[in-house]
Amino acid sequence: MNEQLKYQIALSMLPGIGGVLARNLVAYVGNVEEIFTASIQTLQKIPGIGEYNARRIKNAGVLQKAEQEIEFIQKNNIKASFYTDQDFPRRLKACIDAPVLIYTKGNVKLDEQRVISIVGTRNATDYGKAVVDELLKAFAERNYEILVVSGLAYGIDISAHRSALKYNISTVGVVAHGLDRLYPALHKETASKMMEQGGMVSDFPSDTKIDPQNFVKRNRIIAGLADATIVVESAEKGGALITAEIASSYNRDVFAFPGRAGDSYSKGCNQLIKNSGASLIEGIDDLEFFMGWEKTKKQEAVQSSLFIELKPDEQKIVDLLKEQGELFIDQIAAEVELPVSRISTIMINLEFKNVLTALPGKMYKLR
Repeated sequence: MNEQLKYQIALSMLPGIGGVLARNLVAYVGNVEEIFTASIQTLQKIPGIGEYNARRIKNAGVLQKAEQEIEFIQKNNIKASFYTDQDFPRRLKACIDAPVLIYTKGNVKLDEQRVISIVGTRNATDYGKAVVDELLKAFAERNYEILVVSGLAYGIDISAHRSALKYNISTVGVVAHGLDRLYPALHKETASKMMEQGGMVSDFPSDTKIDPQNFVKRNRIIAGLADATIVVESAEKGGALITAEIASSYNRDVFAFPGRAGDSYSKGCNQLIKNSGASLIEGIDDLEFFMGWEKTKKQEAVQSSLFIELKPDEQKIVDLLKEQGELFIDQIAAEVELPVSRISTIMINLEFKNVLTALPGKMYKLR
């Protein structure tokens, strides 16, 4: 039994303790195991915990459930990644309310060079399905190293997954339940095909019931895994608009395809565009323009800093980006242990020196 993993899973199962409070607990106590061995008096002093949550932690009985979960994931070839692990997706880690632990199944590479989420109505029209298919066909023609994320739901979601498979593009489905089941069951065949060309992601343990509120909760992962969220069709209200709003709160780009005036499932997209909640796109050329993507088949590393004199802090950042690729500014600040305000100044200087490029959402990469 992996003792460390047991405590990590148990932390993710604590009732009433979300990602923010869970990370606070780890930060104040020192390590995950001590959360469960600390006294109520110690726990209740941690900001945001208090006596009520402290007693819930001590009485939750989640350690036994965590042991059962480890048996389940080992039996079913499922991987659990904690937020401090090297393989925890870097884009999701940058989100303030990210889960502390996620489960993945399949051939999942969540830190692909480019990641987009495609969301929309469950009542997709032929127009919406065609838009998705044409966009993913264009990705394939560009030969981008890209991951397509969606929610395996009816309509636009499943169209995105199926078109990705059709054009040999990696795709993952973020589900609102444990990986012991699939909803809707009708998409089992597609989900099975995705195991070799992507897979499934969830922050819910096995035996989690199908609950409407969980679908809203999982939308933060769909938004958090991606550089940009693309809304294809949506009514005036719906999960796709919630995902778009979450993505905006993460300072990620949001795009929407316009629809015909008066069409029920175009009203949400048109409203997003009118209210500046999303940028209007009509195809891959618009997306490339907004995202600053180069129209090349493969991105070659250009070590433009070799003959430029860099200060020590600048060199640290350059070395970090060489090692890890594109990073958000807060990730850079955390890695080099400098305040974001200082990092911002350094990044501007490096841009002037033509060493790096600023991407949407305060992300940077080397030229």
